[in-house]
Amino acid sequence: MTIEPSPLQQLRQRLRSGGATPRQFAEEALGRANRNAGRNIYLSLNPEWTLREAQRVEQSESIAENGVLFGLPVSLKDCFDLRGFVTTAGTKFYAERNAAAAADSSVAARLREQGAVIVGKTHLHPLAYGITGENPDFGDCLQPSDAELLTGGSSSGGAASVQEGSAVAAIGTDTGGSIRVPAALCGLAGYRASIGLAWDRKLWSGGVHLSPTFDTLGWIFRDLRDGPLLAAGLFGLGGTQFPQTRLRIGVIAKQFLHDCDATVAAAMQQCQECLAAIGAELSRFDPADWDQAMSIYAPIQASEAAAIHWKSTEGDFSVFPPPIDERLAWGASLGAEEIQRQRARQAQFRERMDTLFREYDFLLLPCSPLSRLAAGADHFETRMKILRYTVPLSLAGMPVVTLPFAGGAGLQMVAPRGEDAKLLAFAATLR
Repeated sequence: MTIEPSPLQQLRQRLRSGGATPRQFAEEALGRANRNAGRNIYLSLNPEWTLREAQRVEQSESIAENGVLFGLPVSLKDCFDLRGFVTTAGTKFYAERNAAAAADSSVAARLREQGAVIVGKTHLHPLAYGITGENPDFGDCLQPSDAELLTGGSSSGGAASVQEGSAVAAIGTDTGGSIRVPAALCGLAGYRASIGLAWDRKLWSGGVHLSPTFDTLGWIFRDLRDGPLLAAGLFGLGGTQFPQTRLRIGVIAKQFLHDCDATVAAAMQQCQECLAAIGAELSRFDPADWDQAMSIYAPIQASEAAAIHWKSTEGDFSVFPPPIDERLAWGASLGAEEIQRQRARQAQFRERMDTLFREYDFLLLPCSPLSRLAAGADHFETRMKILRYTVPLSLAGMPVVTLPFAGGAGLQMVAPRGEDAKLLAFAATLR
């Protein structure tokens, strides 16, 4: 039986054979850009610049020979500087305050060195401080495939760019779930790197942080088989052959899943059946203290976010839309002693999470209990419902791959910190 190549494999084959050029791919990508109802997937889009970039890549022999991402159109979340473009962080405040970037962020520079062609800078939840993709300043990000649904956030435009086909992969950030959730809701794969990996590769220069303790980088893309290539392009991770041993996978206890909708529940069942069919040993683990996670995460996140934006706002957070202004004001009110107490709780939580991997190779649970976020609905309670599933892994700093399923369901496959290559290699076998 002939196995069809993955999306990136197909594009690379066309480029290597001379059947297409980076400029042709860029033209096709630009022709698909901003096709959602709000026409707001990209907050910055300059077709002339993108086509010049494609020409630069095309004419560079060294990039053509060595660039892992040669000729591939990708999108960049608008919390990273790109020379000549204003970085908005998803807010009118910074759109009006910031000058055009004088230099590339480390992420943009890495992408360009590896031969990627940046299509544009994408929509995000304001300050990357949200999980729905709603944005009062630039309009909510609606899915290109269904205008009645939000993409999720905060890497909202990244997910939408891949869904509409204007990018083959999108750079996102993930603090509390901001790659995992939009990938899941948009029917896409996602990869959130281990905490610290971007720091080790010095990739945060020129990027707007939300909360440095929890911020990490990654990709949103279509096919799990392309995860290792994208990780190599961004982080320089080497490929690895997944060991052919009997896997031990911990499946989250059923009582934790009490609020999952039918689509998510069906995806969990389907995935377990698939894993059992390839010989994995599945057993339940009890997330005994996971419901405490948000009480640790939220104050640390809010305190760090307030400190980041304090100087530019002179402490007046009302320049940002609610409820973000309220979260920042709360964060600013928290004293050093309280934050120190929460950091101690985080360290203890992380140690308990680490012990799970004495028994398991990977963990499995949903990205979100909800498979659909209706546009225009009241999502006041949605944030807490979703973060209950994602934040425990953020506290532990673990790498996660989003396994996409039909209908907006997505599952988290989780590995120990630092075992990103192993996780990506395994996920690549699960198409």
